[in-house]
Amino acid sequence: MIAVLRNPTYAKLFGAQVVALLGTGLLTVALGLLAFDIAGGDAGVVLGIAMTIKMVAYVGVAPVVSALTHRLPRGPLLVGADLVRAGVAVSLPFVAEAWQIYLLIFLLQSASATFTPAFQAVIPSVLPGEAAYTRALSLSRLAYDLESLVSPMLAAALLTVVTYHDLFAGTVAGFLASAALVLASRTPRVEAPPHTGFLDRLTRGVRAFRAGSELRGLLALDLVVATATAMVIVNTVVLVRGELGGTQSDVALLLGAYGAGSMAVALVVPALVDRTPDRRVMLTGATLLPILLLAAVPLMVGPGDAAQWVALLAVWFLLGAATSAILTPSARLLRRNSGEPNRQAVFAARFSLSHACFLVTYPLAGSLGALVGLPGVALVLAAIGAAGTVSAFRAWTRVRRLAAPALSVRRRRVR
Repeated sequence: MIAVLRNPTYAKLFGAQVVALLGTGLLTVALGLLAFDIAGGDAGVVLGIAMTIKMVAYVGVAPVVSALTHRLPRGPLLVGADLVRAGVAVSLPFVAEAWQIYLLIFLLQSASATFTPAFQAVIPSVLPGEAAYTRALSLSRLAYDLESLVSPMLAAALLTVVTYHDLFAGTVAGFLASAALVLASRTPRVEAPPHTGFLDRLTRGVRAFRAGSELRGLLALDLVVATATAMVIVNTVVLVRGELGGTQSDVALLLGAYGAGSMAVALVVPALVDRTPDRRVMLTGATLLPILLLAAVPLMVGPGDAAQWVALLAVWFLLGAATSAILTPSARLLRRNSGEPNRQAVFAARFSLSHACFLVTYPLAGSLGALVGLPGVALVLAAIGAAGTVSAFRAWTRVRRLAAPALSVRRRRVR
């Protein structure tokens, strides 16, 4: 897998991704502390609104920016997004009102909604070979998982010697380093698509999803991922501290098990998809996620003894593994269902649509927990996940049926 870093352009771009992720992780910790300073006991409300703004920016901004910047070179676009993010991070320590946080978070996440799809869309041009591209996807998944583990530990270590305001300086440094690495890389020139109307460009990616059975199946699996992720991210702390009487360390341990499962599968995906079709790998993960949510239901009540904790750790590990089985190879489908003229639009549409799924499941996981309890939440999310899995099966069965006649024609021609 590491061999893909021998490509100097990809190595610099991957480095840019890693340092930007670390900067974002420090920002997450610092933002929580800043919200507490400003709002005190209402800090949770401020952060909840900020996270909602983040998702709204992801859903609404990515397609618009893609449509507006479709003829711009990728390198300057990525650098500009990083500089905007650095500028926002510089400003955050000086805010004194909650509305200022909301405004800056919208600007920051709008820049992220510009950077991430454009970054993802340029990698297939840097690594045209499918094997190398798959290994790059695994590295990217590992980077996201490691960031979720390393950034909080790094922030905790830094806070022993500096104030949380200084964490924003680390965020700025991460975004500036990312911009420098993008500048140092030689991003390939992509032929600009023909100029069309803004509405056509705005809807190009979504129309690709609507027209392609394979992409529609991928969107259904994004909903499946959103159900399991919402359960883990929103309710792990509620489960451990509120239901089972665990400690903060227990929360970290359970979340760590989820991340470890994700990383374990990301490591083996390149070898796995060499032997097994990527859609089969993804459907296996999607089938497991609702089953695992159902398996978690009886573990959400009880004495919280050692056997229960071991079982919970195993379920959370497998939830992470199944999620990674869907997410790690997913960009392969985007790549083969797009070309250079519309690739950025397709990646931006996936970015927007997948986060729209989270915009549904995150509030659902939180609000239902207060009404019906965590077992009820798990049952509802499992039902939604099962429906998404069935939808993906149906969409991809159609792909196989459409491909079969073409394959028969090719075989007759060979004979």
